[in-house]
Amino acid sequence: MPQQIYHGNLRNYDLAQALLAQFGRGNLRVQQFGAGDSIIVQIATSQFASSGGTTALNVSLQNVADGVAVEIGKQAWLGIAASLGVTTLSALRNPFSLINRLDDIAQDIEYVQLSENVWHVIDSTARALGSGFELSERLNRYICDFCTTPNPTGEPNCIACGAPLGDIQPLTCKKCGYIVFKRETTCTNCSSPLL
Repeated sequence: MPQQIYHGNLRNYDLAQALLAQFGRGNLRVQQFGAGDSIIVQIATSQFASSGGTTALNVSLQNVADGVAVEIGKQAWLGIAASLGVTTLSALRNPFSLINRLDDIAQDIEYVQLSENVWHVIDSTARALGSGFELSERLNRYICDFCTTPNPTGEPNCIACGAPLGDIQPLTCKKCGYIVFKRETTCTNCSSPLL
């Protein structure tokens, strides 16, 4: 999934703490690397996991102007595939063996949904902190093409040189929060159609 940008009064530390609280239990372990403007949160199978395969996922949280950029790396699937393979072979040999592997199957299904669950935690935390995909007042400015003066929202002409501002008002993609312009028809980040 492409990068998502949450605009508003939140920091990467807020999202990292939410991930640590949500996934730092059960068969998963969570580690935080870095501090300041760049934090990486790694979610992986605990070495003491009692059921299911293994997996790992990295979440990059980068402070940007008036918000946080979030990107989730590719999930390691090898341990889940191996566990599901063992379950399948066991079921082929003896269908009643599925009863003994129900915990493994349930854990593997949870791991398959890990990326979706991470996005859900990030999204709900950001929304609870008043964030969204709308630009902040500071960033929502027209920059004149002729004299590069920032202009307040709604100005039809540049306040410095009087040039018409036209379609240069910045907008954000409603799906990922990436900054786009009115003349664009699809988001350059997530390829979603822009309305």
